Amino acid sequence: MNTKTFSALLLCVSLHTYGAEIAAPQQAASANTETETEMDHTTRQRLSQKINALPVYRQLHSEKPDYDWLIAPQKVKAGIYRTEDGKGIVIANGLLAREFRIFPNLATTDLINHMTGESMLRAVSSEGTVTINGKVWNLGGLDGQSERGYLKTEWLEQMTPLPASFWIEDFETAPLEPAMPWKRSRWALNTKDATGREIVFTLKGCGETEGIRIRLHYTVYDEIPAIRKYMTLDNETGKTVNIDRFQLEYLAFAEGESPSGGDPTTFRLPNIHIESDMHCKGSFTELETEITEKWLPDPKYTSQRNYLLQTPCILEVAPPIGPDQSIDPGKTFTSFMVYEMPFDSDDLERKGLFQKRLQRTIAPWTTENPIFMHLTSSNPETVRTAIDQCAETGYEMIILSFGSGADAENISEENLKKFRELVEYGKSKGIELGCYSLLASRWISDEVDVINPKTGKRGGMTFGSSPCLCSQWGEEYFRKIKTFMEKTGMRCLEHDGSYPGDVCASTAHAYHKGLNDSQWNQFRRITELYRWIRSEDIYLNVPDYYFLKGSNKTSIGYREVNWSLPREQQLMHTRQLNYDCTWERIPSSLWSFVPLVEYHGGGAAATLEPLHEHLKEYKTLMFQNYGCGIQACYRGPRLYDTEETREAVTEIIRWYKKYRTILNSDLIHLRRPDAKDWDGLMHVNPQGKEKGLALFFNPLDHEITRTIKIPLYYTGIKGKALVREQEGKKRRYRTDENDCITLEVTLPANGHTWYVFE
Repeated sequence: MNTKTFSALLLCVSLHTYGAEIAAPQQAASANTETETEMDHTTRQRLSQKINALPVYRQLHSEKPDYDWLIAPQKVKAGIYRTEDGKGIVIANGLLAREFRIFPNLATTDLINHMTGESMLRAVSSEGTVTINGKVWNLGGLDGQSERGYLKTEWLEQMTPLPASFWIEDFETAPLEPAMPWKRSRWALNTKDATGREIVFTLKGCGETEGIRIRLHYTVYDEIPAIRKYMTLDNETGKTVNIDRFQLEYLAFAEGESPSGGDPTTFRLPNIHIESDMHCKGSFTELETEITEKWLPDPKYTSQRNYLLQTPCILEVAPPIGPDQSIDPGKTFTSFMVYEMPFDSDDLERKGLFQKRLQRTIAPWTTENPIFMHLTSSNPETVRTAIDQCAETGYEMIILSFGSGADAENISEENLKKFRELVEYGKSKGIELGCYSLLASRWISDEVDVINPKTGKRGGMTFGSSPCLCSQWGEEYFRKIKTFMEKTGMRCLEHDGSYPGDVCASTAHAYHKGLNDSQWNQFRRITELYRWIRSEDIYLNVPDYYFLKGSNKTSIGYREVNWSLPREQQLMHTRQLNYDCTWERIPSSLWSFVPLVEYHGGGAAATLEPLHEHLKEYKTLMFQNYGCGIQACYRGPRLYDTEETREAVTEIIRWYKKYRTILNSDLIHLRRPDAKDWDGLMHVNPQGKEKGLALFFNPLDHEITRTIKIPLYYTGIKGKALVREQEGKKRRYRTDENDCITLEVTLPANGHTWYVFE
């Protein structure tokens, strides 16, 4: 979720999940009193020595970088420093910094957005909370700040540790390790792992929590203005402990705005992007699937301008229910991860570029973008013919689509042999073969499906009814999928209707206890499969937002019935999809759709078959999609039906591969398709050979000439630009003071053209 909306605002810190009232985690300022009162001398001495070995952080709060990281990301270098007074640690990379106070206990005292020169926090709190065996404990934290509208550094000297706290014991620093195994056998725009620096603070329990150690992991990245945080808990008590709830983050932000009255759900939020790797709501975007982020009021902030003290200015990051996990002696619990990235403006394009660069960095596998078709038959003869056509035209993958007859749950030797032979044939032609499997949006039985806590029965959930992934059926399903993929050698899984975040009130399922652990356990189960798929180098299409857990691609966000509209309307809808759905997501992580055969009705007017009779529309749809770097599901039994059609498909694929790097790079939105005048998009890549490539379309039935201002700022081109239309002669242009040039573009009736910028 980002600054546009927030998922919950509750005056009493609680949440409502499927009708069950579950107390949200809170700061444990008065929940328990059994705790140490000060840091012991040995620990203080050890921490002081380690802190003083770090270099001093000298960048002023108001000091801004003299470069744009979107143009020159190589200048962004992560580091770990100490404060000048030796009492704190700073993780920073020139674009942002997070400052921790170490004495008298660990607490975040500042989050500095160096891109704007602003301090984003107004008050100190804890680093979160953990509820163990029914009691709430703070993770570090400081108390005693009477004015919560702003924080003066000197006030820290009088502040005291929060009661019922874990205490900082030690810290270690290290380079960032890869988040996910990834073999990189396919073309990808970004083939490197994210780099940066990590610091791990070790906190010890006392009293009832003695023998429990919590490690708070913080990473500051190279090349992007982002920080990552997660938590691990080591149980060294000699007995089983239960983690009922936890808060991974609890930060008191300076408010985005604080009107004296009005509806607080409409208030502007702090200008920062918060994203966890726990998404599950059965949809395609980060915003729609966010379940861990909440912006809450701060009732202790009594000097705020809102009369009812309802300003949403506390960031809480926590699971909405549970996790309710029993941790045996010697075992470790690991939380999800959260990423925090401040923006430097309110510009929609620029904020989208921030989010897209974050995705490319922390989930680089999403920049893989194989050229695939959706085959509607698993008949061996049809599959072999499709493999031959893909090899001839330059395609790279075939996915045996829904309705093809391929069944990944059938692990009989006969079925495995059939598809193993087809996989081998595809491999001989350089074509990867994949298949489809439906998981969540299906009814299995009263014993297997998730139980609605409102009714005590199945039904009424995200997809009506779905199997509980922690039932015995779920365990068998995952075993079958892994067996099928391993035994056949399939190289792609399209996993439809993935886990949508349903809770389950059953107490009879084999792999969860009840309601409170049902979401955590099901999410962990699905993502264990996806991590295995990533490690096996299997391409993963999931029509839900699972990018940070290993998926490669999701739906761009179409309504399926729109592909039953007449072909002319599909052309315009395709361009609108490509324009509207690429503000915050990278093209390679999205799939669109092209119905070669009838799909949800529409008849002959909606389909492209026979392909040679609708070659112009077929070729235009390919150009529109490949030109935006977006793979579509070309769903049908074949790619071509005549030699002319084969040549047309080959021509588009050859063009796409020639410009593959720039066509998979960031998109700048020039003019939205409205069927009234020209529309267009432009790819930019300041590190590429081609710095920019723009596509222009004419929806009108007559030729038009337009004078168009082209923004070259994000191409990195300054002063002079070399420009050519298609493969024509280069012309030299001089950029203006805003790094723009002006082009006179002529577009044929219902046609298009493209320009390259170097």
